[in-house]
Amino acid sequence: MNLLVIAISTALVNNVVLSQFLGLCPFLGVSKKINTAAGMGGAVIGVISISSIICSLIYDFILTPLNLTYLNTVVFILVIATLVQFVEMVLKKCMPPLYEALGVYLPLITTNCAVLGIALTNVQNSYNLIESFVSGLGTAIGFTIAIVIMAGVRERTEDNDVPESFKGMPIVLLTAGLMSIAFFGFSGII
Repeated sequence: MNLLVIAISTALVNNVVLSQFLGLCPFLGVSKKINTAAGMGGAVIGVISISSIICSLIYDFILTPLNLTYLNTVVFILVIATLVQFVEMVLKKCMPPLYEALGVYLPLITTNCAVLGIALTNVQNSYNLIESFVSGLGTAIGFTIAIVIMAGVRERTEDNDVPESFKGMPIVLLTAGLMSIAFFGFSGII
């Protein structure tokens, strides 16, 4: 039951993008097309899930026993950068169109504060390995839900008659704000 609460909490109630405002750069930059947004979501799911496990293991079995917990941010950034490079190589080799569509936003996963934020949150909440994985997976799924919904809305508003002053980023930010308010409704679940 605790794992289900963690998963729902991280995916919907405390959505990393719409509640915590982390990971806005890829959220706003890659959410123009649903296919690209889903690809970015898949990459983020892989990176956050795996980094949550690895960071939890490193923190519990290396940093804590050696009393080096003050190095957790640096170590976590190195783990995340390595994973992103691996994901980038896999996408370049296996899915060249998606690799090209993601462009500069794929390497930006390394500096995506959502990825580092969840690793640090897992440590702060004293999650064990399984809880860290579920928290990371829930966060990544929440990110994917948010970015795909945003991409769907952006595709639909692309051909609509939007006032000149709202064209481009203003309508995107307004939409993100309304989505944030809508996701606030999930706070009653838990």
